[in-house]
Amino acid sequence: MANPKLTLAVHKLTSCSGCQLAFLNQGPALLELLEEVAFLHFIEAGIEGPDQQVDVAFVEGSVSTPEDLERARTLRRNSRLVVTIGACATSGGIQALRNMADGPAWQAAIYARPDFIDTLATSTGVAEHIKVDFELWGCPITVEQMRHFLRQLRLGVQPRPEAEKLCMECKRRQQVCVMVTRGAPCLGPVVRTGCGALCPAFGRACYGCFGPSEQPNCDSLANRFAGLGLVPDDIARRFAAIHSHSAPFREQSRRWQRIDVRELDE
Repeated sequence: MANPKLTLAVHKLTSCSGCQLAFLNQGPALLELLEEVAFLHFIEAGIEGPDQQVDVAFVEGSVSTPEDLERARTLRRNSRLVVTIGACATSGGIQALRNMADGPAWQAAIYARPDFIDTLATSTGVAEHIKVDFELWGCPITVEQMRHFLRQLRLGVQPRPEAEKLCMECKRRQQVCVMVTRGAPCLGPVVRTGCGALCPAFGRACYGCFGPSEQPNCDSLANRFAGLGLVPDDIARRFAAIHSHSAPFREQSRRWQRIDVRELDE
């Protein structure tokens, strides 16, 4: 008797929906995938069943509203495994920048009736609210990441997270270091690989789309940025971007926001 198909759900919280495309962008490989898995909920693919019991629930988006929080708790109860996909779900994403600002003041400055807006005080990753079994980092995640992860699941292999630093990818591809040769403020030494070192391949500094790597030495890198001539606000902004709410990047952002430029000359 053939093994039953793995049942999947793809849930969206506060996000742009870009990471879900890692499923749909597989092309012909998606047809092969459908021979081994069954989607029971995937709105972007036209399949609706948010309360279905599934083997694996993929979650895109940050927890930014009361509705997000309730949906996250519900899908956890309905799923054997929960996998967060993308920057928003893993660390709060771009919208987590509001955690570092006066949110009510922003709302009052933009909306005529901010009292109609129903949000939580912060925008955070899913793991801060429910148990998460695996994380796929990236902004967005790639088709290759999704294929590799699903292949491991279907083979019964414990998926292993990709936490290697981007600098290792540059070395494998024999790419010239943009920080050494151009003085570019590259986050490669503290960011995990996943994109194939795309930006450095074109002579540009990495902006950290795939989040902090394992054991990132952000203090040392930030000090190097200061040595390259970046003022404290610019250093803070390098870390306060896509993964601003991740612990190591949040720490650096706060550290350099408190430094007066005159202190660097002392």
